[in-house]
Amino acid sequence: MSKDTSKKSKAPLKTLARTLGFVIRSYPVHCVAVLLCLIITTIVTAQGTMFTKELINEYIQPMLDGTLEQDVGFSRLGVRMIFIILMYGAGVLSTFLVNRLMVYVTQGTLKIIRDTLFEHMEKLPISYFDRNERGDIMSIYTNDTDTLRQLISQSVPNMISNVSTVVTVLTSMIILSPLLTLTALIVVALATTITRLLAGKSAKYFRKRQKNIGEVNAFVEEAVEGQRVIKVFTHEDRILETFDEKNGRLYDSTRLANGLANVVMPIMGNLGYLNYVVVAIVGGYLAVKGVGGFAIASLIPFLQFTRQFNMPISQFSQQLNSIIMALAGAERIFALLDAPVEEDGGYVTLVNARENGDGTLSECEEHTGVWAWKHPHSADGTVTYTRLRGDIVFENVDFGYVPEKTVLHDISLYARPGEKIAFVGATGAGKTTITNLINRFYDIQNGKIRYDGINIQKIKKADLRRSLGVVLQDTHLFTGTVADNIRYGKLDATDEEVRAAAKLAGADYFITHLPKGYDTEITGDGANLSQGQRQLIAIARAAVADPPVLILDEATSSIDTRTEAIVQRGMDSLMEGRTVFVIAHRLSTVKNASVIMVLANGRIIERGSHESLLEDKGVYYTLYTGNKK
Repeated sequence: MSKDTSKKSKAPLKTLARTLGFVIRSYPVHCVAVLLCLIITTIVTAQGTMFTKELINEYIQPMLDGTLEQDVGFSRLGVRMIFIILMYGAGVLSTFLVNRLMVYVTQGTLKIIRDTLFEHMEKLPISYFDRNERGDIMSIYTNDTDTLRQLISQSVPNMISNVSTVVTVLTSMIILSPLLTLTALIVVALATTITRLLAGKSAKYFRKRQKNIGEVNAFVEEAVEGQRVIKVFTHEDRILETFDEKNGRLYDSTRLANGLANVVMPIMGNLGYLNYVVVAIVGGYLAVKGVGGFAIASLIPFLQFTRQFNMPISQFSQQLNSIIMALAGAERIFALLDAPVEEDGGYVTLVNARENGDGTLSECEEHTGVWAWKHPHSADGTVTYTRLRGDIVFENVDFGYVPEKTVLHDISLYARPGEKIAFVGATGAGKTTITNLINRFYDIQNGKIRYDGINIQKIKKADLRRSLGVVLQDTHLFTGTVADNIRYGKLDATDEEVRAAAKLAGADYFITHLPKGYDTEITGDGANLSQGQRQLIAIARAAVADPPVLILDEATSSIDTRTEAIVQRGMDSLMEGRTVFVIAHRLSTVKNASVIMVLANGRIIERGSHESLLEDKGVYYTLYTGNKK
């Protein structure tokens, strides 16, 4: 993400709990089954160890003393051995079930997380994507989500098993010898303190590592998309130098993170051996002296319990890398999920309508070609229907992308149904910003925008945008057929409607000459088509939606002069009877506009028809003729 979260802890326990919340909510029954199986495995291990004491006291020692009744003793031993075998069999089965269940739960949870991420991303405002690089966002879906795989499938079950093991083993150790247990705990406390300190330091670098991965991904994506520009300007060496710098930062953060985390395992292993030796010496002394009735028969299982007690700490150190890395990835996932969604306080909706005999409108289910704004009034509970005509009015609108910088100042304009409003002016004058306000990609700070007399902030954003057709300068095509991309403007459009829209846009000729016509596959954002062809498909996509209002942002900028003449005829038919907002640098395309508005520094400085503006010999005259007045 754009903010560096590598320097500050994000409450790892809270992050872990939230991650596990996805698992438990999605697979509650499976989680209970895994928990029971892990407890069974732990109990089986502890019981098997305790059997060592029973074996020595009741069978081996009596046999050495000659006091064991062989027939009775061995018969009883056989029963106990069968019981132990069955018990270990249950442990093996439980372990098998845990592994099988966790594969299903892990992959299912990752799918749910990705689905949740994508669903939330679709609700985010355009400003979020302005602030964050696409490659970094993609890294959350891939790298950060994948870090959770080992956490869920291995680390979490191991942590549960370790907690169960610690409780069971510690209880057994206390039963055997409280004094010797205290001795073992002193060394364990030392090991735990070291683990916590090293984990805290490495966590900072793991968070930085995930951020660096996102930066590298974003840079690679940018470089791949810009290969033509890179080669044209022969900037290969410069790009390589920048990549090496970013890749170097990823190397440093990864080296430091793994370096600290990898130190933990050998330290914990050696402290475990030290603990075993200390317990053996102290336990041997207690057994020889007979302190508290402690005997060799108790020392042997106690030593086994000591190894088992050290094992969870050793396993935790082995899992430390994946746990910290997963939590760093989870923090980035939750940062996206916590990003505020696009606010929508609208309650006016767009519905199919039928015109009654008295001229009023009523809502209907079938498509009649008549659309109406359904406006409920909370004051008296009534509902009014206003025909969708495409009447748009700006009243003293101020806007800034950030509060401290206003980019549009006191914009007032009106566009009556069927009128063509053109915006011209230098780059950065605010032309595209005005159209972005119409579809509420951004909300204004002051003033009002009315659509058919209704404040657009009262209209639900989805319904508002359904009534608008937009053709952008930067055309984006999706993987699929040509027909699929045109049909994106109206998902239930028939093949006939798709072809009619293509003809209207002047795209039918080149489409029919493609290898498979309308069924030709488009890949790589239309890399197999020319820029002009991609633009024609985008225009056809807007045409098939049949909207009452069109926004054309440099719609013909990538089309040659000959093709432009073809498209312009189709555009004239498309624009007939519609309210149209046109942004154009090529002024010849806006001569027939109802009103031309000249913008400079976020203000409308001139407005009028093509002829009247030329007569005024102002800024428009200069732009059009290239001559100073």
